[in-house]
Amino acid sequence: MSELDLAKIAERVERPDDGVRHDARAQLRSLVRPADGLGRVGDLAVWLAGVQGVSPPRPLRDVRLVVLAADHGVAAANVSAWPPGASVRLAERIVTGGAPVNVAAAVADVNVHLVDVGLDREPEAAALHPHRVRRATGNIGVEAALTRDEATAAVQSGITIADELVDAGTDLIVLADVGVGSTTPAAALIGLLTRTDASGVIGRASGIDDATWMRKAAAIRDAMRRARPLLSDHVGLLAAAGGADLAVGAGILLQSSARKTPVLLDGVVSGAAALLVQRVAFRSVDWWLAGHRSGDPAMDLALDRLALEPVLDLRIAVGEGVGATFAVPLLRAASKLLAEVQPLTE
Repeated sequence: MSELDLAKIAERVERPDDGVRHDARAQLRSLVRPADGLGRVGDLAVWLAGVQGVSPPRPLRDVRLVVLAADHGVAAANVSAWPPGASVRLAERIVTGGAPVNVAAAVADVNVHLVDVGLDREPEAAALHPHRVRRATGNIGVEAALTRDEATAAVQSGITIADELVDAGTDLIVLADVGVGSTTPAAALIGLLTRTDASGVIGRASGIDDATWMRKAAAIRDAMRRARPLLSDHVGLLAAAGGADLAVGAGILLQSSARKTPVLLDGVVSGAAALLVQRVAFRSVDWWLAGHRSGDPAMDLALDRLALEPVLDLRIAVGEGVGATFAVPLLRAASKLLAEVQPLTE
């Protein structure tokens, strides 16, 4: 996919309906005293009305959690508390319904879709993995994560996934990931896009010790040094310092915005993809919400640059979409407020 193609998609991204948001805010003022008495929940109701283009907003009937599963070559440098290869086990637990996110999704009435975009395994059948980019990525500490053609194909896969979800009637997409080492390329991209040194974008992620933290810092530093000349080349940046999950996520975020479908961001991988897409289509941010605050320094930097305030702050750091999924019931409640609360009478 050429840069021109991305620009063409970006041209189709419009802001949510300001008139509807104004009407929703006026309606909210008629329901409670003081006018801002519902606080952030009221803000969420107005946001939903804007992205749906109708006030009161429609109920969220079809929420899809997309978990992008991929391995990263940098995991071989021991940058995670998880050993290389554990991604497959983590992904399979989601597929069999035994992961934390499956519990959260059942409570929140969210459909879980795990997409293998680059796990380090042989696919059982190619037809079962139509969006698979490659088997793991290169080690970004010493080489590019993807070839340019692979990064292009990954972005296109994300666009296709977004189209499939929107065409199926999805009201809200929750974007998440699973994969050992994924926070390392995500932090590298966020460091590059926010001009932050490697040490400023590294958290403890999976529970790493000091030695692992230093290895992770070195890998991010070296990846940022190699990728910095590509800052104006979005696909090239994803190839050099990203990964299949980041590139697919970028495609989902860009196309869903063009298709006027809101997205709830989960962890630092979705945050890094969002930060990159913001540079392509600045209006797209209005179609996103940050589901929760994970405490990851890189994610905090990304959210600050995106001007997104997390819906929840529960210190959930396990990934997989758990934190963002727990925010869905609050969004459902917000949508019902404007629809069902009776106006105050004088």
